[in-house]
Amino acid sequence: MNFRRMFQLLFFLFDVSFGVNCKQRVITFIFKPAYLLHEKLFKMKNTKKVLPPEQQEALLKLLKARFEKNNNRHQGIEWAKVQAKLEANPEKLWSLEEMEATDGEPDVVGYDQQTDEYIFYDCSAESPKGRRSFCYDHEALASRKEYKPTNSVVNAANEMGIELLTEEEYRGLQQLGQFDLKTSSWVKTPADIRELGGAIFCDRRFGRVFMYHNGAESYYGARGFRGMLKL
Repeated sequence: MNFRRMFQLLFFLFDVSFGVNCKQRVITFIFKPAYLLHEKLFKMKNTKKVLPPEQQEALLKLLKARFEKNNNRHQGIEWAKVQAKLEANPEKLWSLEEMEATDGEPDVVGYDQQTDEYIFYDCSAESPKGRRSFCYDHEALASRKEYKPTNSVVNAANEMGIELLTEEEYRGLQQLGQFDLKTSSWVKTPADIRELGGAIFCDRRFGRVFMYHNGAESYYGARGFRGMLKL
């Protein structure tokens, strides 16, 4: 018998045996706190970040097709091994779906032998459309008195379960193709720059990759962010 059914049965027995007033006192001082705790845990269990089976299947099919189309990004890596790890870690599939849903087009770009982890980056040609017009972090968002953006890149990355690319990682991505020719992407900002109110972003222009700076509270329609997921 589950807890919800047990509480319902107990409430009925108290109602029949001792009357409504007695039942109310028992519910208030004994059972109600326990029941509310159970309801909270029940909701937490049912909001776990796992995709339905049919959505997992569709995403795996899409990721496999992209993987096979872009072999230059992951030479020497076998899709079967990547898929096996994805199927064993459904919460990672959820994060990849978030990357996909915001137009990041995630793909495998490497494998870390020391940690036995495959590495996914957002590989969309331009900065992901679903993550643009964000300022850098929560502090920057809170500092704006008006015209606040809907989110910050640090908050969004945390919500998606991914990490913001560093400048070095961004430059590594640019070795695999040409990205952000018309847009730009926020990258993880070193603490000393952020402490002074700044944040950095990168793009590719004139055949080179450039790093720039802005106030962390700024946001632009042509700037999003690229993320990384380790599996």
